[in-house]
Amino acid sequence: MEELYQTDRVTYLKDKMLSEPRYASIEQALIITDTYKKNEGQPRIIQRAKSLKAALEQIAISAEPEELIVGNRTAGVRYGVVFPESGSTWVDKEFETLPTRPQDRFNVHQEDIDTFRQVIKPYWKGKSLEDILAQRYGKEIDEIAKVVKINQKDHAQGHICPNCEKWLEMGPKGLQEEAEAKLETCSEEHKDFYKSVQIVMEGAEDFMMRYHDFMMNLAEKEMDEDKKKDILTVAENCRNLSERPPKTFHEAVQSVWFLFVILQMESNASSFSPGRLDQHLISFYTKDIEEGRLTRQGALEIIECLWLKFNEIVYMRNSHGAKYFAGFPIGFNIAAGGQDENGNDYVNDLSFLFLQAQKHLGLPQPNLSVRLHEGTGDALLKEAVRTVAKGSGMPQFFNDKAVISSMEELGIEEKDALNYAIVGCVELTTQGNNLGWSDSAMFNLNKALEAALTGGICLLTGERFAPDYGNLEDYETFEDLEEAFRRQIDYFMDKMILACEEVEKAHIDLLPSPFLSSVIDNCMEGGIDVTAGGAKYNLSGIQMIQVANLADSLAAIKQLIYDEGKVEKGEMLDALKHDFEGYEFLRTMCLNKVPKYGNDVDWVDAMGTKWAEYFKNRLRTFTNYRGGPYHTGMYTVSAHVPMGENVGATPDGRHAKEPLADGGMSPVYGRDVKGPTAVLKSVSKLDKNLTTNGGLLNMKFLPEFFKNEAGIDKFAKFLRSFVDLEIPHIQFNVVRKEDLIAAKKNPEQYRGLTVRVAGYTAYFTELADELQNEIIARTSYGDI
Repeated sequence: MEELYQTDRVTYLKDKMLSEPRYASIEQALIITDTYKKNEGQPRIIQRAKSLKAALEQIAISAEPEELIVGNRTAGVRYGVVFPESGSTWVDKEFETLPTRPQDRFNVHQEDIDTFRQVIKPYWKGKSLEDILAQRYGKEIDEIAKVVKINQKDHAQGHICPNCEKWLEMGPKGLQEEAEAKLETCSEEHKDFYKSVQIVMEGAEDFMMRYHDFMMNLAEKEMDEDKKKDILTVAENCRNLSERPPKTFHEAVQSVWFLFVILQMESNASSFSPGRLDQHLISFYTKDIEEGRLTRQGALEIIECLWLKFNEIVYMRNSHGAKYFAGFPIGFNIAAGGQDENGNDYVNDLSFLFLQAQKHLGLPQPNLSVRLHEGTGDALLKEAVRTVAKGSGMPQFFNDKAVISSMEELGIEEKDALNYAIVGCVELTTQGNNLGWSDSAMFNLNKALEAALTGGICLLTGERFAPDYGNLEDYETFEDLEEAFRRQIDYFMDKMILACEEVEKAHIDLLPSPFLSSVIDNCMEGGIDVTAGGAKYNLSGIQMIQVANLADSLAAIKQLIYDEGKVEKGEMLDALKHDFEGYEFLRTMCLNKVPKYGNDVDWVDAMGTKWAEYFKNRLRTFTNYRGGPYHTGMYTVSAHVPMGENVGATPDGRHAKEPLADGGMSPVYGRDVKGPTAVLKSVSKLDKNLTTNGGLLNMKFLPEFFKNEAGIDKFAKFLRSFVDLEIPHIQFNVVRKEDLIAAKKNPEQYRGLTVRVAGYTAYFTELADELQNEIIARTSYGDI
């Protein structure tokens, strides 16, 4: 790999992308609104199909002459799209503050604000997903908001891995023909579905031809013959893809990108992921290499041009959502390595080229993942470690030994479990046949514990937010406290399930997705939209937030109050109510006299695992609205900061409103004092079946650790221990605290600095102050 280099073309395109200003765009919203006005009374799925087709035919397009891969959902780079079908009320409230809000800012044009309020807002008032949900179930969702964050309320469902291989095999023309054939023989109830697929595929073909025409115009103006040749090749690729499936590697990569651009245009959601792209593209690569049309260097340049495109799409959330999903985690997750259908090691040239592209570019997208197992070869493992050492926070690592068996326990067939991929941050999925709804909700276990300690009174406001099952002074035994905590979990879980059902119903009614459905197995066969349960697998994932703090708090209560009798129950409760003001000695005891999760102390680690298992087991007794199981994950995105702001002081010594532990399985920052191996041992006590929706372990190492091959070898052995311990996930920041502090002071000088936030990488200087501080405070390891 050392002979491969980043070309001048890629360097130029990267620099240009990073220098582009970011705006909010209403262009597609206007097209959607106009289409709905012209199709009043039509079935919703037809309205959705026609509005996507109109956008594909009308949206302004642009491309650089240097690009080898073209296509975007806006003419501008990293624009935030206003999407009225899912949510526009929040846009109206926040339009003026988008350029100045603390997290994920967008510039705005005043004329766009005016047009939005004159044309878009009046039509969609009371009609969007956001508004309908507020009408149907808003009060009930708000009542549990201190403990449960219900997601997908103002945007379409993403978090899905389409069948890329089917798309590459058929292309839009083939899928259109399939829909037309089904339409001739289907029953009346399925006709609208197949009509909608036919409509969107016609739009996709036109979209590709528009890029052909655009590039042909660029070629006419280009004087440099070499550049003109490249432009004409890109144009020809686009024309070919509008008429047939791809035949070359370059066409196949372009086809994959068109797939994801159109998915974004249909749904404006996060976490559409390509999955095992080294598997999807290898036949095209091998054929071109063998027939002399392609070199490794040429393939790398095409891959790096694709990597740049993944960074050109961001998702614009409301200000509240931006705090929970900070830094634009759009989640184009690509998995490399792993096992084949027979359980043998799977790796190829593309696996290494993907790593090389990440080493060269160091950008937040795609969210590159490497699947490890006991048979992973040293070559891929060490190349992945060298990539980690570059400091972009990628790749992250997933453990086949933990993941595959846990997915089978969930009810996934062996062949699908062996072929698992990742969507978004760390969410586990099967490929091309699964609406996993992995971002259904987040459940704040620490706020539920607060309810058990205070009798349902919020420590921050003094107001009631939960039932009164007693407070800390009422519990004679630690088991009495645990029983009250259990009842609080049950209370909020029951209400959470009802809210999730209402969200699913609203998506079925308002946001059918025919383009997405065409690339999800079983939907085309049955004529059922993916939102209505058309996929082979229909899961719903809930995140448990945050087991590390919970374990530390329960350990402090058990040891100091019930086991040793060193602290009175009333004293602890008063300390929490006063945020430890006047109780500094007690806080010091909580912090320093009780062992903490992450240090391989069995009884403390058990404090967290017990309740994670209780939560998982009870959640499994419910079935979602599409007929599939609920299951659990342990990751936070950036929710550990705003969820921490919602929790009062906790018995582990944490002050009110401070962030909770990062990641999902990670210890509280600064408390893992016995080194990284002890962290692995603590985390390994969390059963792998707790994280079928994804688990996240964050660790931070100093760059000096990787300065020579001895460090690389040592780190590779550390990762083999991670596999042996059956921990599902691990990821790393390789950065100096001093560099982060300098970047905070002088952001313009560190524009390209990326860090691992949770299950994703983001530009450090684009993160809000509180999140920057939390990342700086994380424990850094200099050795293993």
